[in-house]
Amino acid sequence: MDIRRPLRALAAARRAPRVSVLRLYGPIGLPGRMSSSLSDAGLAEPIEAAFAAKPAAVALAINSPGGSPVQSALIAARIRRLAEAKKVPVYAFCEDVAASGGYWLACAGDEIWADASSVLGSIGVISAGFGFQDAIGRIGVERRVHTAGTRKMMLDPFQPEKDEDVERLLSLQSEIHDAFAGHVRARRGSKLADQDLFTGEFWTGARAVELGLADGLGHLRAVMEGKLGEKARFREFGAKRSFAQRFGLSGGGAGANAPAGLAAEAAHAAVEALETRAAWSRFGA
Repeated sequence: MDIRRPLRALAAARRAPRVSVLRLYGPIGLPGRMSSSLSDAGLAEPIEAAFAAKPAAVALAINSPGGSPVQSALIAARIRRLAEAKKVPVYAFCEDVAASGGYWLACAGDEIWADASSVLGSIGVISAGFGFQDAIGRIGVERRVHTAGTRKMMLDPFQPEKDEDVERLLSLQSEIHDAFAGHVRARRGSKLADQDLFTGEFWTGARAVELGLADGLGHLRAVMEGKLGEKARFREFGAKRSFAQRFGLSGGGAGANAPAGLAAEAAHAAVEALETRAAWSRFGA
């Protein structure tokens, strides 16, 4: 047997350009709040590993309806810091949805690619809630809250909405919106169409290309092989989830209180599922 052939194949494989694929799937939320959400803390290790693998490029596979603007900014900033430090190009690939915070992540790429039917955009800020002030009165509940600070109970759902509270909330949203729009302008620059793209509207991938929100239509493997050759090798990186988290549990129901703990975890999982479903449903996903 000629051992030179497998050795040559191994050497060729080592020379083949490598692509680190970072899978950014799910809503973007606070660390620990939702087991399925993306956060800077949860993604720090896979992002660092993806760039440490000495790739020819990093590809971001994005499927996210958005979420926390702070976590979106932290994740995107981490990717850009490493891309610039390692001098590695980053390509973002929008799958079903890259909206709101999901589009913020996409802008971490040097180029943005999408499917013709992907949903991109939603560059805006939203805050939603409920008012229960009449409901608690009907069931005979009296709320007792004492604060130090005149605005500490701003937007309390058990009190009537106040005009000054709404005005303050809109002011905060405007500041966050300006930061979001500034991030998009800084990353996309002159590629953006000369129209208002920051209304919160979203578009298909095909229209996003026309508007300068994306650079082209294409899928991850095909685009990367077109750039690096058909021998390019792909290695996936992503946030790891525990066995319990895969079933919507955090593992907190052990010991004598196991039934109660599991019931609480099940309730938490149900709420999480509803929140996730609501985030996706805005974009028909």
